[in-house]
Amino acid sequence: MIEAAERTAPRHPSRPTKLTAGGVAIQAVIVVAAVLAVVPFLFMVMTALKSYASVINNVIWPWPPLGGEAPQFGNFAEAIQTIGWDSQWQTFLFFRYLANSVIVSLSIVTGVLVTSTMAAYALGRMELPGKQLLFVIVLITMMLPEDLTLVPKIVMMFNLRWYNTYFALIVPFLVNVFSIFLLRQFFMQIPKDLFEAALIDGMGHVRFMISIVVPLSKPALLTVALLNFIWAWDAFKWPLLATRDSNMRVLAVGLQQFMQGQGTQVHLLMAFAAMVILPVLILYFVAQRQFREGILNTGLKG
Repeated sequence: MIEAAERTAPRHPSRPTKLTAGGVAIQAVIVVAAVLAVVPFLFMVMTALKSYASVINNVIWPWPPLGGEAPQFGNFAEAIQTIGWDSQWQTFLFFRYLANSVIVSLSIVTGVLVTSTMAAYALGRMELPGKQLLFVIVLITMMLPEDLTLVPKIVMMFNLRWYNTYFALIVPFLVNVFSIFLLRQFFMQIPKDLFEAALIDGMGHVRFMISIVVPLSKPALLTVALLNFIWAWDAFKWPLLATRDSNMRVLAVGLQQFMQGQGTQVHLLMAFAAMVILPVLILYFVAQRQFREGILNTGLKG
C-alpha cells in the first residue's frame, strides 16, 4: 500500500528551462530581493566581530587589508557573561534562556504537528456536515490581528494561574491556523483511490491517516515543523508579557537586556543575536530540500 501511495504521491511540476525576457526580469528582482534580505544578517555578523570603538566610529571594515583590527571573537563570550547569572541553576542566564527556548519551541512544534494533522485531515479528507463553513471560520481567525488578542490571552493566563509558567509560553500556540491550512492543501492532493483501496484492506480514517497520509506528507509536515520552530524561537512579545522572572525568559527576550542601563553595547547585542539565530540557520540548511518540496507541493508558491 505504501509503495502504491508513493507512486501516486503529488509531485511538483518540472520547471521551465527556456528563459524569456519576463523570466529574466523576475529572476533579477528575486536576486535583488535576496541580496537585500541578506544585508541585515551580514551587518549583524560583521558588527558582532568588531570592537566597541569600531562600532561607535562607524568603521565598515576594521580588519585587514583595510584595517589592523583582529576579529573580536571574544564578543560572544563577553555577551554571555554580560547577560547575567542564574542563581537557581548556577549558570549563566544565557544557558537558562537557551534551555527555555528549546523546551518551548519543541513543545509547540510537537503540539502543532498533532493538532494540525488531525484538523487538516478532518477538513480535507472526511465527509463532515458543515465542513466548508467550519473551514471558512478557521480561515477567518487568520485575519484577526495578533495584538488584539494579547490582552485577553494575558487575562486568561492569570485566571488559569499559568502566568510566568511554561504553560503560558506553550499552550496558547499549540494550534496554528496556517499550519492547518497548509496541511489540508497537501492532504487534498492525495488521490481518493488510495482511501478506497485502504477501505478494502479494512482501514479506517485513523489508520489511513497514520499509515498512508502521514508518511506521504513528510515534506509538508517538515515545513510546518520548521515554520513553527522559527516562529516559536523568534517570539519576543508574548514571552516578554507572559513571564515575570528572568529565569522564565527565552533567548529572544534576553536581547532587550542589552538595551537597558548605561547604553546599548551594540557589538555585544549583535553577538548575542548571532547566537540566537544560529540554531534556526542550522535547522534550515539541514532541512532545506524537504522544506522546498513542502512549499511546492502545497501550491503556496507564487
